[in-house]
Amino acid sequence: MAIQVGDKAPDFELKDNHGATVKLSDFRGSKNVVLLFYPFAFTGVCTGELCEVRDNLPKFSDRDTQVLAVSNDSIHTLRVFAEQEGLEYPLLSDFWPHGEVSRAYGVFAEDKGCAVRGTFVIDKEGVVRWTVVNALPDARDLNEYVAALDTL
Repeated sequence: MAIQVGDKAPDFELKDNHGATVKLSDFRGSKNVVLLFYPFAFTGVCTGELCEVRDNLPKFSDRDTQVLAVSNDSIHTLRVFAEQEGLEYPLLSDFWPHGEVSRAYGVFAEDKGCAVRGTFVIDKEGVVRWTVVNALPDARDLNEYVAALDTL
């Protein structure tokens, strides 16, 4: 079961596409976080969603928000994907232990070996304020989570 609105967001520590360690708790007290779980780099729907975020980054930075995108790909795959698509926000690898963070948020599809499309808007205190979980083939609507940021 996915993390619910009002729950404290589980902290995590993952490597980004440059090999740097990113901890969710590093943003507490300073920035909201939009945490996007996606199945795999280089797939059609995932590429479309992440490029839409890229094209709308001011909508997040203007709302004092950090975007963190998480997949079960390796950091090496994420590095090439980010370079190819011009993604300048952190792509985090939940590769090993495989899917540990995705499981903590309740969005890991055991039968597929990857995360489904879970989105969590987390406030500066580390509390989940909005969430949606979509099935693998169903793209998310960026405007929905931007609107959720406006309520913080």
